[in-house]
Amino acid sequence: MLRAGDAQDAITSVLPLSNPVTQDTSFEWKPALSQSMRFLFVEHGFRLAFQPGTTKRLGGPFFHDYVESVRSLSGWGDGDNWFINYVGHPMQGAMSGYIQVQNDREGRHLEFSNDMRYWRSRLKALAWNAAYSTQFEVGPISESSIGNVGQRKGTSGYVDLVMTPTGGFAVMLAEDALDRFLVKKWEARTSSLRMRGFYRVVFNPSRAFANVLRGKSPWFRDARPLRFP
Repeated sequence: MLRAGDAQDAITSVLPLSNPVTQDTSFEWKPALSQSMRFLFVEHGFRLAFQPGTTKRLGGPFFHDYVESVRSLSGWGDGDNWFINYVGHPMQGAMSGYIQVQNDREGRHLEFSNDMRYWRSRLKALAWNAAYSTQFEVGPISESSIGNVGQRKGTSGYVDLVMTPTGGFAVMLAEDALDRFLVKKWEARTSSLRMRGFYRVVFNPSRAFANVLRGKSPWFRDARPLRFP
């Protein structure tokens, strides 16, 4: 006599299996580009508002001065102090890197670990960071085209082209590690939402700024709500 379980097995053996539900891991290009443009406008707006040398050099033939500025790139230093070159630019790189992460449907849920998926995600962020920083330095909407940085000798070097992506990558890894091993531990010890948000912003400032660029609160986490059980 055929049992119900045997009948079920017989039916499923001849019917085609349905496709399993797969997780969407595609990259969100449109919001990523939009957020990068917002970041770019913020940076150039700051330059125009607080750097008199930038506004003084806005006149003249645009394309001629732009090409001359890019061609004048040489040496390591660019005349900026060590804080701007070795702290400010790595922070800039981390912010642009987190723009890539938060628009990567898989990468934005990953925490610091030795897992290959995590490292693949952050290397993608490094590539995005390098492309953004190169555009910021010598691209069509850059320091070279707006204010002609580099046209004057000693104002343009390779330091920013190197330190922004590499230093930014290091800052991202540090913030990811702090978020997993320090922030999560501290916020689990308190029921205060203000303190949880404070920990997240103070120890992950680059991620906090990137969150704001996408219209989220600075303390937002895709995989960890502030008000967790």
